[in-house]
Amino acid sequence: QVQVVESGGGLVQAGGSLRLSCVASGSILRINDMGWYRQAPGKERELVARITFAGATTYADSVKGRFTASRENAKNKMYLQMNSLKLEDTGVHYCNAGTWAASYWGQGTQVTVSS
Repeated sequence: QVQVVESGGGLVQAGGSLRLSCVASGSILRINDMGWYRQAPGKERELVARITFAGATTYADSVKGRFTASRENAKNKMYLQMNSLKLEDTGVHYCNAGTWAASYWGQGTQVTVSS
C-alpha cells in the first residue's frame, strides 16, 4: 500500500507565497507522474501542476508564471512553490502519486488566500 501526505498549507495574504510538500511512502517501486490538484468550495477538483519522473512539468493556465513544481525522485517527494497568490487560489490542495499499478491521493492541505 502507498500513503501520500501533504503539508505546507495555511493562511496567506494575496500576493504572498507558500510552498507545499508531498511525500509518498510504502510499497513503491517507482512513482511515475505526480500532481497537485485543487478543489475550491462548491467546485470540482482541478489540475494545478503535474510533473513526470523525468521532470517535465505541466501547469494550469491560471497558475503559469506563478507556481513551480519540482520533485526529488529518490525521496518520493514533490513540491509546489506558489508565488503571487490570488484569492482564487483558495482551496484544498491534493497531491496525487501514480505508479504502474495505481494512483494514490493524499488527504489534502488547505490553502486560504485573504485580501
